[in-house]
Amino acid sequence: MDFVELEAVEGLRWSWNSWACSEGKEGLIIPLSIMCTPLMQATELPLLPYDPLLCSRCGAVLNPYARLDYQSRIWHCPFCSLRNPFPRPIADTNLPAELFPTYSTVEYSSPSSSPLPLGPSFLFLVDISSSDDELRSLKNHLLLLLDLLPHNALLALLTFDSMVYLHDLSYSHCSRLVIFNGNRQLSSNQIRQFLNINRPHQLHLGQTPHVFPKQGFLLPISECEFGIAAAIEEIHSTSSNFTSGTRPPRATGAAISVALGLLECCPVNTGSRIMLFTSGPATLGPGMVVDSDLRQTIRTHHDIFNGQASHHAKACTFYKKISKRLSDSSAVLDLFACSLDQVGAAELREPVERSGGFMILSDSFDSDQFRKCLRLIFKRDDEGYLKMNFDATVEIVTTKDVKICGALGPCVSLRKKNSLVSETEIGQGGTCMWKLNTLTDKTCIAFFFQVSDEQRIQTGSAFLIQFITRYRQGNMGLRRRVTTAARRWVANHSADIAAGFDQEAAAAVMARLAILRAETCYANDVIRWLDDKLIRFTSKFGDYVPEDPSSFRLSSNFSLYPQFMFHLRRSQFIDVCNTTPDETAFFRLMLNREGVVGSLIMIQPTLFQYSFDGPPVPVLLDIRSISPDFILLFDSFFHVVIHYGSKIAQWRKLGYDKDPNHENFRKLLEAPEVDAEQLVAERVPVPKIIRCDQHSSQARFLLAKLNPSVTQNSTYTDGSDVIFTDDLSLQVFLDQLQVLAVQS
Repeated sequence: MDFVELEAVEGLRWSWNSWACSEGKEGLIIPLSIMCTPLMQATELPLLPYDPLLCSRCGAVLNPYARLDYQSRIWHCPFCSLRNPFPRPIADTNLPAELFPTYSTVEYSSPSSSPLPLGPSFLFLVDISSSDDELRSLKNHLLLLLDLLPHNALLALLTFDSMVYLHDLSYSHCSRLVIFNGNRQLSSNQIRQFLNINRPHQLHLGQTPHVFPKQGFLLPISECEFGIAAAIEEIHSTSSNFTSGTRPPRATGAAISVALGLLECCPVNTGSRIMLFTSGPATLGPGMVVDSDLRQTIRTHHDIFNGQASHHAKACTFYKKISKRLSDSSAVLDLFACSLDQVGAAELREPVERSGGFMILSDSFDSDQFRKCLRLIFKRDDEGYLKMNFDATVEIVTTKDVKICGALGPCVSLRKKNSLVSETEIGQGGTCMWKLNTLTDKTCIAFFFQVSDEQRIQTGSAFLIQFITRYRQGNMGLRRRVTTAARRWVANHSADIAAGFDQEAAAAVMARLAILRAETCYANDVIRWLDDKLIRFTSKFGDYVPEDPSSFRLSSNFSLYPQFMFHLRRSQFIDVCNTTPDETAFFRLMLNREGVVGSLIMIQPTLFQYSFDGPPVPVLLDIRSISPDFILLFDSFFHVVIHYGSKIAQWRKLGYDKDPNHENFRKLLEAPEVDAEQLVAERVPVPKIIRCDQHSSQARFLLAKLNPSVTQNSTYTDGSDVIFTDDLSLQVFLDQLQVLAVQS
């Protein structure tokens, strides 16, 4: 079964493609789950210019599995068996596209959902405590950004240090600001009163206001282009006002709260982005991360786990409330942090992740990485609209034999319960509908299910799961994408269960579950949990003679899974010894939204070898793959490393690539450069490209991820490089796994 081809049609990767009629006492160890990419780009996706037909009982959309009665103009819902009227004439020679067996995924563009006159809203939050050089670079980027925005986009500008300054963009005579105290936590009602904005009518999810309140703080770019450009140019750094020995005063939490309050005063349910640009941690007010006194160091993982991070819990509580307000306002929080130090991304992770926002951690606002990220985020489609989607919901309908447990990813539970919702909750559970403030064609959510014990299931019968995604495009037009997938029930010990196991999807799902566990457990506890799951899994599906490790075998459908777990348990997602809390928050946020392919690259990076012998070839992620005669291209999703063997590096330093007599050498050096640029071309955040020579300090980015098959304790090294570590090698790990798996 080609799971990748199936994903291209459905946008789904199932950990198990055949489900057992009853889960039994232990079940399948790895949960019944689906990695769903709701807006995955499809080669053949019919766009239907009418509203979908919905079942009046369960809300399912008409699909290829529905039975039709042409004479009575009735369709039988395959989910709840209700007979629904078919409003249009229908015949077997005049079927609508959603009934074609090849169209399991269709998209609806309702005639009533025409684009709105107002576009998405962008609120720029600029940290003016940044240095002069950093602020100058950021201002240049923001001015260029104005040219990338559509004319109907709404804009607002807020700057902050110890105070929060909201710029009045409608006042052209001089700069006019509303100033908020950075130490105060204001409600949306207080902000509305300070800004003198009339109270809006209460709106329901997805509704759009007919009358936009009159104010001068959030305006269409066509009305404030000159005003906001002038305001950005007039921004000046206040970093020279600080006393030595103290951190700059930053009221980051108050600035986010004021921006969100402005959105709540001007109900823009069409989609909004609060874009925070900062160079350091919050040192005062709500969301404070660290004291201003430099003698007080910023929190570490050890401090957080031992309750010694005095501000961490309070800041997380504050940002959890911010996350709820963001969801209610269909607003996205983006964090662009450019600093050599931590900025409090660990505390900010929940509102950024839950709202679907970007988190960019870079060294400087002047870096290529930051500039490329902005350009990719604000790409436009062929019609000139931004490639952004807002205000989305994902609803799941299943047949009665399947229960919905929850979801892990950039989504929020809407707590919409029905008979299909399980009492067992995983992640964002207790619902059959989730809210996504934004999503891209790569946004992936892991959904979890269980077999219903209330239904009698017949082996060989089919069950259905339907995903209904409603969202608003960059032109503010409403779309609805519907994917209906069917699979078969099989007997508990059927060979079809093993044949339908997708080990790549399973590894991605287990990685998300491990991250969820790591939020409340120490790394060693998570590793023990992963090991226990792996031992029970291999014991259940391995072929062996009890108590004989040498007889242990795994079929090809399972053989790579232990290897994925080996790399996961020693990855930066679990082992946080050499990372800061901010870096860990960034890594985990990215893994929680990437699809199966991206997740696997993060868990087990790819390694390609370039030589004079022919085209590049994939090689093992092992220390033995390093050789003086080869160039290696390493991709860990976050870093792309071009590693030159010692001989290659020496020839390059001697300038052989510039000699016409060594044309092949020049081409050898160019090949990984071209491939590296292709790898990072469409990836956000843009990975860093690191070029290093064998035995250089930068080679650590590669060595840290390689299997330590040769260490300082090895008796025979055959001339290979050595990794100085006490970690287990993959072979020792697999040998120990076999011993434990065959124990009765």
